[in-house]
Amino acid sequence: MNDPAAKKRLLALGVRTVPVLANGDQYIFCQNLEDVAEFVGLQGTGHTPLAPAALIAKWLVVLRAARRYIRQIPDDRLRERAIDNRDRSIRLLSHHIFRIGAAFLETAIDDIEYRTDNANVPPTEGTCTTAEEIIRYGDGVIDRLEHWWSRLEDKSCRQKVKTFYGTPPMHQLFERSTWHSAQHTRQMIAILERLGIEPSGRLSAEDLAGLPLPERVWD
Repeated sequence: MNDPAAKKRLLALGVRTVPVLANGDQYIFCQNLEDVAEFVGLQGTGHTPLAPAALIAKWLVVLRAARRYIRQIPDDRLRERAIDNRDRSIRLLSHHIFRIGAAFLETAIDDIEYRTDNANVPPTEGTCTTAEEIIRYGDGVIDRLEHWWSRLEDKSCRQKVKTFYGTPPMHQLFERSTWHSAQHTRQMIAILERLGIEPSGRLSAEDLAGLPLPERVWD
C-alpha cells in the first residue's frame, strides 16, 4: 500500500492478495499465525485460541458494539475515508465489519469456499447508504450468527472448511473472523474520536481478551 514496488513483487510471486509473507520465492498466506511462526522458524506462537463458545460470545459483543458506534456516525460523514492512506470509506468499513460474519456463515453453513474477497464483498448499489441501513444489515448478520450457533450440533468446530489456503478446522476460521471484526470495530472507535464523538460504551480489555489482535489499531 505504501511501497510502489510492492505490487510488482507480489505479482512476480504469482500472488494476488495480502497478507503474504515471503522469503525469496517461497511464500505463505498469513491466515494462520501458527503457519507464520513455522515459516519464520519459531516453535509456535504461544497463543492458545479461545474455545468456540467463548468466541461466539465475544463476536456478538463486538458486533453489537460496532452497531452502537455506526449509529453515532453522521450520515454525511460516511463517505469520508476511514484512514488517509487507504481508499476505503467509513461506510464500506462499517459494512465490512458485518460482512465478515456473513462470509463466515457462507462457508460454515453453505460450504462455500472462503476466498480472499469473500469478506470484502461491498453492499449492493443503493443499499447501506445510511447508518441505520448498515445497522439493519448488521442486525441480520447478528441474528443469523446466533441462530447458526444455537443449531450447531458439533460445537467443537473441529469440522474442516474449504478456504483458499487449505482446509483448516472451522475453529481457526471462526477465531480469525472474530478478531477480524474486532480489529475493525476498534478502528470505529478511533474514527469517532477523530470526529470528536465519544464512543457509546467502549469495548473493554476484558471484551477483547484472548483474541490475537495487533497492538496498534490500524495494523
